Amino acid sequence: MNAVTIRDATPADAERLLAIYAWYVEETAITFEYDVPTLAEFRGRMERTLARYPYLIAEENGTALGYAYAGPLSERPAYQWSCELSIYLDRAARGRGLGRRLYQALESRLRGMGVRNLYACIAYPRVEDEYLTRNSAEFHAHLGFVKAGTFRRCGNKFGRWYDMIWMEKLIGGHGPEPDPVWEPKD
Repeated sequence: MNAVTIRDATPADAERLLAIYAWYVEETAITFEYDVPTLAEFRGRMERTLARYPYLIAEENGTALGYAYAGPLSERPAYQWSCELSIYLDRAARGRGLGRRLYQALESRLRGMGVRNLYACIAYPRVEDEYLTRNSAEFHAHLGFVKAGTFRRCGNKFGRWYDMIWMEKLIGGHGPEPDPVWEPKD
């Protein structure tokens, strides 16, 4: 078996990562996005994320097998110690522990930046179907995330209503005067 490496993404990776993401848009309710973004739009999303947060790729033999990134929970400065995480794996690469490795590397990076709270916004079926299972919630639970809330029937895709759950994981202390993670824009 070839070694899988975790590395920083660059905008040059956009085409491969978009190919991974497109399957989730077109075939699942894991993302509530209806249309696959254009390559330019996807690359722009990556660039905005990379300006402030880690964006990591699991790669084997020069091919990206999955990616994970952090983003702001909110743009308001008081939320800067909290991040929302996202992860997508090539469907042929699932079940190999890549998600765990990506999230562990992402968590380590974020902890080093001073981030204290991690959040995941997860599409959740009331009853599993061909578009959505509870695997994402179970994956996050195995990594120490706990359910923090539910938005009921808040998204409709493929003619079906789905819930959205928030899961959280606290990774740092919460003293009264934390160092800033980023400087707010004027």
